Amino acid sequence: MAVRKKKKTKRKVAKKKTKRKVAKKKKKKKVAKKKTKKKKATKKKKTKKKATKKKKKKKKATKKKKKKATKKKKKTKKKKKATKKKKKAAPKKKKVKAKKKPKKKRKANPALLKPMKVSAHLAEVIGSAPVPRSQAVKKIWDYIKKHDLQNPKNRRNILADSKLRKVFGKAEVTMFELAKILSKHLS
Repeated sequence: MAVRKKKKTKRKVAKKKTKRKVAKKKKKKKVAKKKTKKKKATKKKKTKKKATKKKKKKKKATKKKKKKATKKKKKTKKKKKATKKKKKAAPKKKKVKAKKKPKKKRKANPALLKPMKVSAHLAEVIGSAPVPRSQAVKKIWDYIKKHDLQNPKNRRNILADSKLRKVFGKAEVTMFELAKILSKHLS
């Protein structure tokens, strides 16, 4: 029996300790809540003070602007009166327009217009007659558009068919490489 009593007393003591701990935690929470409420209240007060200060500054600034505006109006009125008097006295001068030179048409470089011989592989695509570089590029593009050889995902890339593969030397070429590749086939 003595053992049971000791166990009961230990349990009671343990319960009391846990109750005390719980009570302390509750007190701490209450104190923390009060502190946060006080902080919030002080923050609100500070923000209100700031807002009122800003309003006062705005009012002062608007008053100053109004004063400046009225001063400017007075000055402009005085200037207008003075300029009206001056305008009457000074005669008007006529402006002389400069003659425009007629625009000259830009001439193409004769080296670019010179017909060049076409290689056998290129002749299959654009024909065997001698052609200037610009016309060769134009005819290649006509061929590409006619046979729908631009890559649908990236229109800057040209997909070569059997004839163009001989000219390009690979299956796909960008439009920026086209002139460089054609120069190898023109002489």
